Amino acid sequence: MRVLLHLCCGPCAIYPLKRLRAKGHEVSGLFYNPNIHPYQEFRRRMGAVRELADAANFPVEIERKYGLSEYLQQVVFHEQERCPICYEMRLVKTVETAVAQGFEGFTTTLLYSKYQNHGLLIRRCEQLAEAHNLSFVYEDFREGWQEGIDSSIEMGLYRQPYCGCIYSEQERYDKRWKKRRKAEAAARAALQSQ
Repeated sequence: MRVLLHLCCGPCAIYPLKRLRAKGHEVSGLFYNPNIHPYQEFRRRMGAVRELADAANFPVEIERKYGLSEYLQQVVFHEQERCPICYEMRLVKTVETAVAQGFEGFTTTLLYSKYQNHGLLIRRCEQLAEAHNLSFVYEDFREGWQEGIDSSIEMGLYRQPYCGCIYSEQERYDKRWKKRRKAEAAARAALQSQ
């Protein structure tokens, strides 16, 4: 089957690409991630995708337009729902591309990450597949988490330290924010146990 693989980055694509090819699929990639912040991070991730594409003889279409404004217009005042909004933006673009280019199926490297909402991703991909007469090629790529990390290090690919958006960047580096969130979660848990 001709499968379009949405790529969030190069390192996260290594294991899914290997698995899809092992199953006999003809795989092409799409790098479309308007969420990534800052611009230099976007450029680094694009570079890692190009390196992987060259090393793995992997055809990849790269959306070079920096889409942060588009992303922020969708999530501002909806920060608590930012991940589903972000998934939607990227998955819809992937499906539209797959349909336009005659692919039979699609999937995403977001299914490789232990930090993404796996259930939500599956449900939305299934809905999009049905609505557009495509196959959603599902596999729990999280099983290859460490293998993908080890391979990306071996290849010397740039590995990002956070998901990509401005909010995840804060979550990764802002110690006061982390402390406050932890305290809020503990307070909620205490209220629920009463």
